[in-house]
Amino acid sequence: MVAVCNVSNSTVCTFNNSGSEEFGFEFDEQLQGIVSVVVPLLFGVIGILGLVGNSLVVVVVAANPGMRSTTNLLIINLAIADLLFVIFCIPFTATDFVMLFWPFGNIWCKGVQYLIIVTACASVYTLVLMSLDRYLAVVHPIASMSVRTEAHAFLAICIIWVVILTASIPVIIIHGEIHFVFQDSYNSTSQTLTACRILPEFNWPLFQLTFFLSSYIVPLALICGLYICMLLRLWRGAHVSAESRRGKKRVTRLVLVVVGVFAICWCPLQIILVSKSLEHYPLTPTAVMVQIVSHVLAYTNSCVNPILYAFLSDNFRKAFRKIIYCRPRMDAHNRLGPPTKTTRAASTGDIL
Repeated sequence: MVAVCNVSNSTVCTFNNSGSEEFGFEFDEQLQGIVSVVVPLLFGVIGILGLVGNSLVVVVVAANPGMRSTTNLLIINLAIADLLFVIFCIPFTATDFVMLFWPFGNIWCKGVQYLIIVTACASVYTLVLMSLDRYLAVVHPIASMSVRTEAHAFLAICIIWVVILTASIPVIIIHGEIHFVFQDSYNSTSQTLTACRILPEFNWPLFQLTFFLSSYIVPLALICGLYICMLLRLWRGAHVSAESRRGKKRVTRLVLVVVGVFAICWCPLQIILVSKSLEHYPLTPTAVMVQIVSHVLAYTNSCVNPILYAFLSDNFRKAFRKIIYCRPRMDAHNRLGPPTKTTRAASTGDIL
């Protein structure tokens, strides 16, 4: 996210919001030393987990043509969006915390902020599409058969990407390098450095509030609304079998976990970013650690998504084992004759 990865939002640094090109800078050397150790460690672990988990989802679904159903197309799009988000956000957020300046130039400053917004929104609104897909499958199982097709899913994915890519263009305009003065009180010297942030002539609070609404409140409300309608339909009716009741409880637990993980992971960071844009967030060691933890929690969502939507599925695990073990067992299969075909449920069933 733009505000997540801006140098101006690093809690170790404080910038005033005057229109001047020289920004006051306060520095805590001890705090910076702690951040320089903690951030690479935590962000590195989250980044590796996100890369591995989402890459496996993409590889497994892409390598199994029978798994390319409507639901699984949405899951592979979610994995791609989360993978790109991990690549473009985590390294530069860590850089902003650890380094005192932006070392990548003005063009990449604009580019990386744009890509972070695009991938974050693509991930969130893919979750909305998946909620809509589940709602149609449960509430309108017959009528939605002509709607829930692979072609329509692919079209919906393309529309989301085009809309987000277009709507995010202003991010390129409002971001850029600014210059600030770093004053070293120990050596009594000053140095002019650069930072990647929202330019002073633009309204940072307005942008952050808009982003908070469009990337958190609105999609969360849509997801909750669709799942509530789905659960009401599932539990309607007084006489149900024990097996049906167990299935309903399982679906209900899954829905609560999905909604809860998204809401909990992103809520602290979204609140902190809005507070910082309104200049209501304190600059204390405790506040620094809280923000670091909130970043880690938010990025954990991109690591948890593959587990929620893929690895908990028997079909996905079977397809994953098929890829892992197909080569070692190839010779044995050839000696024994043609390989046994997997069941249709394992090869064509939805991950969810």
